[in-house]
Amino acid sequence: MKPAFNDDSARQRAGEPWPLRSRNGNRHDRPRRPDVTEADRSTQDLRVAWRQLHRTGPPLGLSRDLLIRALANQLQEQIYGGVSRVLRRRLQSLAAASDKATMAVDPGVVLKAGTTLVRQWRGHTHTVLVHKDGFEHEGQRYRSLSLIAERITGAHWSGPRFFGLTKRVRALAGAKAGR
Repeated sequence: MKPAFNDDSARQRAGEPWPLRSRNGNRHDRPRRPDVTEADRSTQDLRVAWRQLHRTGPPLGLSRDLLIRALANQLQEQIYGGVSRVLRRRLQSLAAASDKATMAVDPGVVLKAGTTLVRQWRGHTHTVLVHKDGFEHEGQRYRSLSLIAERITGAHWSGPRFFGLTKRVRALAGAKAGR
C-alpha cells in the first residue's frame, strides 16, 4: 500500500483535526515537506490524487510533469492559501478577452506622463499630451484616449487603437507593408 498523498489529508481522512499553522511568516512555523514527494509516485497514483482533489479525472493528454506541478500547486494553495479574489477576477477577464480575440494578453504600451501622441486625421495633425491622470488635447483635459478619438472623428473609436498603440493595429500595418 502506498503512503497517504500528504500528511495533512491523511490526518483529515482519519478524522483528526488539521494542524494549526502560524501566518506570521516564521520559517519554523511553516509546514514540513511530506515524506513522499509527488515525483516519487507512479503516474496512476498521481491520477488518483487528482481525482481526490478535483472529483474528476485529469485532462486527457496532461503529461506526468504537468500533473505533478498541478498537484503541487493545489497542495500549496491548501496550505498557504490561493490567489486573491481580485487577481482571480483579473485573470478570468484576461482569459475571456483573449478567447474573444478582443485584446492581446500583453497590456501593450504603458504611456508615461509627458509622452506626446501624434495622429493625422483628414489632413489635420492632432497631438495629445499624456498626463499621469489623463490626457490633454487642444488645451482640454480628457480622462481617456477614446473620448479624444471620438471628438476627432465624430464616431466611437478605441482610443489606443486610433493612436496606434495596440498590437493588433501594429501587426496589420506590418502585414500590409510586407505585401
